Amino acid sequence: MRDFTCRNCGQQLSFENTLCLKCHHALGFHLPTRIIHVLGDDGSGEVDGTPVQRCANNVVAKCNWVVDETAPNGLCESCRLTRTRPADDDTTALSEFADAEAAKRRVILELDELGLPIRGRDDDPQTGLAFDLLSSEAQNVITGHADGVITLDLAEGDDVHREQLRVSMDEPYRTLIGHFRHEIGHYYQMVLVGDGEHRPRFEELFGNPDDDYQAALDRHYNEGPPEDWHDDYVSSYATMHPAEDWAETFAHYLHIRDTLDTAAAFAMAPSGATLESDLPGEVGFEKIIELWLPLSWSLNQINRSMGHQDLYPFVLPPKVLEKMSFLHQLIAPGFDGV
Repeated sequence: MRDFTCRNCGQQLSFENTLCLKCHHALGFHLPTRIIHVLGDDGSGEVDGTPVQRCANNVVAKCNWVVDETAPNGLCESCRLTRTRPADDDTTALSEFADAEAAKRRVILELDELGLPIRGRDDDPQTGLAFDLLSSEAQNVITGHADGVITLDLAEGDDVHREQLRVSMDEPYRTLIGHFRHEIGHYYQMVLVGDGEHRPRFEELFGNPDDDYQAALDRHYNEGPPEDWHDDYVSSYATMHPAEDWAETFAHYLHIRDTLDTAAAFAMAPSGATLESDLPGEVGFEKIIELWLPLSWSLNQINRSMGHQDLYPFVLPPKVLEKMSFLHQLIAPGFDGV
């Protein structure tokens, strides 16, 4: 995540700011320019001479993005991907919905910066990307992915609920943004691999994605992961099925790229670590890992100094790096190895 600055007074801003606390101007993020722009008191303004206004979800989703007059239903690029949300009278779920949308906006920005295609259901009714964001407090909601539709249980936004699940499922890490990155990884398996030319290499690294999923799920929760899973997988959950191995690897790739990008923005990593840096192919991936390993080590030590769990409690063995390199080369191609 880049470092943002108020274009009126120079105050440092966070990505979620809707108001500059120094000059008190209204603010709005514009995805095409990736800049937080100064707005009028009514939430409108101009970007490069084009009139813009706050996203229509600025209240219900606390969205701080801006759109021009051509935006369908006045919704920004992130909000219009949401297909289902809680009812207006479900105040608890709506609060959780706003938190989930904030995490989703971070992921959509990262995908945009990586140049990954984002096709919604309007453009592709069969397999386009869409989000159903609902709370399990009033109904059965299972977080998952199916043909481009990502379902997220908004109860994951509750810290106590999420921590209880993290402990009960023996997970070292569980966050809202992590869920989004994992589930959207399933979508990009369809987009980047599918049944095309990269399918054979996918199967070499991850296995057959058409293996019986329910059987794999039952086996995983009845028997647990293999004892030596640390040698080949980034997490125990990745051992369950080839599709989950890919999704976990994809999520970790996004964790690494966004954290490096943020570190570079605050001079904690070289400028070449940003998402905008030209790091194609195998050499580019090796550079990313060269930057990541000392950064993640230092961040873990800082967290320990504050009495917190490691920020990145994972090990990246050679097999995982090979999988991640394949993924990187699909996103940032640049050599003949894919």
